Amino acid sequence: MKLEKLEALTNEYLESIGFIWHTDEDKTSYIANEVVQITQEEAEAYYEACNELYDMFCEAGDYVIENNLFHEINIPFNLVDAIKESWENDVHWHLYSRFDLAGGIDGKPIKLIEFNADTPTSLFETAIIQWALLKANNLDEASQFNNVYEALKDNFKRIITLDTDIEKFEEHYQELGWKILFSSIAGSIEDENTTKLLQHIAAEAGFNTDFEYIDKVEFSDDGIFAKEQSFEFWFKLIPWEDIAIDENELALLLTEILENRKAIIFNPAYTLMFQSKGFMKILWDLYPNHPLLLETSFEPLQDKKQVEKRCFGREGANTKIINKDGTIDVETDGAYEGHKAIYQEYVELPKDEQGNSYQAGVFFAYEACGLGFRRGEKILDNMSKFVGHIIK
Repeated sequence: MKLEKLEALTNEYLESIGFIWHTDEDKTSYIANEVVQITQEEAEAYYEACNELYDMFCEAGDYVIENNLFHEINIPFNLVDAIKESWENDVHWHLYSRFDLAGGIDGKPIKLIEFNADTPTSLFETAIIQWALLKANNLDEASQFNNVYEALKDNFKRIITLDTDIEKFEEHYQELGWKILFSSIAGSIEDENTTKLLQHIAAEAGFNTDFEYIDKVEFSDDGIFAKEQSFEFWFKLIPWEDIAIDENELALLLTEILENRKAIIFNPAYTLMFQSKGFMKILWDLYPNHPLLLETSFEPLQDKKQVEKRCFGREGANTKIINKDGTIDVETDGAYEGHKAIYQEYVELPKDEQGNSYQAGVFFAYEACGLGFRRGEKILDNMSKFVGHIIK
């Protein structure tokens, strides 16, 4: 793989645009001052692959719901009704998500690792930072597979227009005037500023918006309230599974709010199905040996190097790479041990000359819209670096 070294963005510049989490605990920069060189053909292949994968996820979602497979994929029981309700009605629009992929460069086939469908990270990095890095180095900032910002702006408009022409947004919105409340947890600057970036994009799309920390938002049978106002839409950068596990009463109340049509929540509850790594097993059953998929099972695979991970887990926690003979190559601990395990065929990630691994992340907002890379060791964790790209 080819890397191009660039002049790094200064911390002062990054902070001036709201990107505060630029330095890791070990005092190294989280944003690499290199970009991965890809070809136009490779960019198009990522685009096509993720559009195809999304269609497969939608087909598989129908299958999970029709066959009541929620328990199999480790979905908390107190969110099943919310998932069904949000799935059945188009107004519960999927705003944005990110596919994690192996391959796609150096002639290696693209393979789906997992789908961050509910609260994907690295949005700010992909949409803004890697674009700014090219611009600051006097390179053509259009030489990227990256229209995340515009795709999100258009997708916010579809909250109102749905699948009809987004040009009609203004006339429909003037009639409704519905407001979006944006919320994150207090104390996480990354979550807060990512949420505020989304709020900014929604406001640019034409919405009335506001922001409030989750602990100050009020919920009742009548809907969702903050600052003595009710909100028709609520965007939360809080994972659905955390609500289900830690806030049972809130999970049930949100279900009631959805069923009584008092508010619409983003991302919708059905994205929790897609988020579950157990969903990869459903995909494999429905599309066996599909070229974009890796064999996945709820039981250890026979005679294959494989990865054991939890249905719900983040940043590489509670993950094992298991050799063909059953010995453990490498493993991580974490807080997700209580979730169901899945076993996925191992695939080598692309590597640079230093032996670092690169995982592609492709954002999806109505269609595939932006590529970025994470760089780290065999298991990518919260110390992995963000690496942008350039199309050559």
